[in-house]
Amino acid sequence: MNEGRLRDLLEGLLKGKISLEEGLERLKLLPFEEIEVACVDHHRSLRRGAPEIIFGEGKEVSDILAIMERIDGQDENILITRLSEDKAEEVLKRFPEAVYHERARALTYTPNETEDRGRGLILVVCAGTSDIPVAEEAAVTAQFMGNQVHRIYDVGVAGLHRLLSHRERLAEASVIIVVAGMEGALPSVVGGLVDKPIIAVPTSVGYGASFGGIAALLGMLNSCSSGVTVVNIDNGFGAGYAASLITRVKGG
Repeated sequence: MNEGRLRDLLEGLLKGKISLEEGLERLKLLPFEEIEVACVDHHRSLRRGAPEIIFGEGKEVSDILAIMERIDGQDENILITRLSEDKAEEVLKRFPEAVYHERARALTYTPNETEDRGRGLILVVCAGTSDIPVAEEAAVTAQFMGNQVHRIYDVGVAGLHRLLSHRERLAEASVIIVVAGMEGALPSVVGGLVDKPIIAVPTSVGYGASFGGIAALLGMLNSCSSGVTVVNIDNGFGAGYAASLITRVKGG
């Protein structure tokens, strides 16, 4: 249950449009609901501004569907991250209106219209084509949370003129998510061009000495550009969520 639906419920009780028994029935599952495989947090929209997100990796399809049904029962939109294609196919049989974002490995089910809750544009920039899956996870997350999102892909430092051709788009953004592997230099470059918060996402893309993204992570943590914040390796979801909190309109 989100803040808007709770307000509607309380107003209905005050005006006599909803009986006390009906109100209690709707509220009895707050703040959480225990099922065999999970303890579903129905209070999260009120606390955090977004419903509980389902992490799909490592879960059986039956577990995912059980959690989805409980969240859907509270009339909430649903985001599943790190969901493989074969699991997505099974989920779509039960929720055919859902959308599977193949590159992001994410599934969204949005029976309720997503309201624009951001104060401006979130721009997702990635260094190379191999970084796009992580960038897409960030973009899909930010869109799910009610933000306008634009993308600029394959503009890494090996061809810096490609990034510089987008100076106007960089200046328009309220928050910029920068995704890069290899040595992870791109966030520092972007940070030297703009006066916006930058969320850097190191990816595990790279040759042997990149150590599965650790080289990019350390490079970003040691950035000389002020205002660069870093999330964990391949954590596009975390970057999209953080950017959404930064841009969120108060009370949205």
